[in-house]
Amino acid sequence: MSTLPGAWHVAAAWEQVRGPVIVPLLRASVLLCLAMSAMLFAEKVYMAVVVLAVRLLGRRPERQYQWEPMGDDDPELGSAAYPMVLVQIPMYNEREVYQLSIGAACGLSWPSDRIVVQVLDDSTDPVIKELVRVECRRWARKGVNIKYEIRDNRRGYKAGALKEGMKHGYVKDCDLVAIFDADFLWRAVPFLVHNPDIALVQARWKFVNADECLMTRMQEMSLDYHFKVEQEVGSSTYAFFGFNGTAGVWRISALNEAGGWKDRTTVEDMDLAVRASLKGWKFVYLGDLKVKNELPSTFKAFRYQQHRWSCGPANLFRKMVMEIIRNKKVTLWKKIHVVYSFFLVRKVVAHIVTFVFYCLVIPATVLVPEVEVPKWGCVYIPTIITLLNAVGTPRSVHLVVFWVLFENVMSLHRAKATFIGLLEVGTVNEWVVTEKLGDTLKAKMPSKALRKLRMRIGERLHLWELGVAAYLFLCGCYDISFGNNRYFIFLFMQSIAFFIVGVGYVGTFVAQ
Repeated sequence: MSTLPGAWHVAAAWEQVRGPVIVPLLRASVLLCLAMSAMLFAEKVYMAVVVLAVRLLGRRPERQYQWEPMGDDDPELGSAAYPMVLVQIPMYNEREVYQLSIGAACGLSWPSDRIVVQVLDDSTDPVIKELVRVECRRWARKGVNIKYEIRDNRRGYKAGALKEGMKHGYVKDCDLVAIFDADFLWRAVPFLVHNPDIALVQARWKFVNADECLMTRMQEMSLDYHFKVEQEVGSSTYAFFGFNGTAGVWRISALNEAGGWKDRTTVEDMDLAVRASLKGWKFVYLGDLKVKNELPSTFKAFRYQQHRWSCGPANLFRKMVMEIIRNKKVTLWKKIHVVYSFFLVRKVVAHIVTFVFYCLVIPATVLVPEVEVPKWGCVYIPTIITLLNAVGTPRSVHLVVFWVLFENVMSLHRAKATFIGLLEVGTVNEWVVTEKLGDTLKAKMPSKALRKLRMRIGERLHLWELGVAAYLFLCGCYDISFGNNRYFIFLFMQSIAFFIVGVGYVGTFVAQ
């Protein structure tokens, strides 16, 4: 009985602040989220229209730019007709995949006297470093022009390694640089040879382990949309898109003119692309040229990757927005595309509105029925956006509900990372290498052992996810008892998704 007066005081205080404070704030939040949702919706529809037009009009890169097979112009020149290519392979403690990466680069079907393979080994594990060194010597004995480079610190992480690699004397003889993961030079290089205004040719990623677990299938759906739609639109309209960090070939003169590699953010590849674009250089994306890549299959690795991919662009936007606006070399429309579409909508608004609107604001309206969300904002727009995203991976359309729930969970980390990047605080420059299991590890371990759970409880529990799960569950229960908008169906499903991730039951588990 003694607790009743305390509960009464809490209820009375809630009623006092509800009308003058909570309701206006929640209404303002709804309006802001609706505006951001409309921005995101318009961007998605615009990109869908552009991709459809490109398909219908057959605007392949080979038709937009001059392209001829290499080596057919003058047979007497022999290998001299080919540009000198530097293939850079940055590495850091990659025990499982170093042989695959080096072997694929050294096995390129490109004239052996017109290519330099540069292995940039930042490994801190002496055993791995020795394994990589031995592998490089093995290929050198076969006649491959391979350079093994190390440095005494990891300053700048990957960007620092790539920048240091460009300082060696033999690089001066090279015309192009490939951040390598596959044999795509025969398709990519002719664009650079025959079109002097092109700085970058980017290939599409093809994921070798997309079927490893449900989490990798979800990643495939998101990244397929990025490559098939976002990169295609950027290439077809403004000849600009973000470099993906691998599976691309750069013109070294363009790279140098843009200022080279910089380590001021965790997205050195995007940083370079934006600076090169502001110098007037063009980029080409080849959607039908696929390069094998591996997805992170443990939740820990995926979470760190998403933090870097969300925090870095937001921080780069903060650093470069005024430089882009003041630039005199590119058109006004291209500046609007880079600032508004590329950065603001896709790298900031998309992350923030997904979490704030669907995981915080809409559930809160259940507790404050005076505030309503129009059906077009909470049903129609997200449904259309979801369907437009799903077409990128037709084989996974039946998983679209799971994808939506998982993307909403990950939006917690993306939104948090976006604010960290915009405000430039905390872990803004945190760089954690994305761990990938590799086929070698999977071959050595039975599939059951791979998924056997041997993790400490502290490593498995994720309190942020569990907190949001509890909030959504309580809002769902309140909606069943007192509400009439039937949000509880979504709220319970989303709460379960947050809970599953919160207890660590997602991705692949590696036996310790």
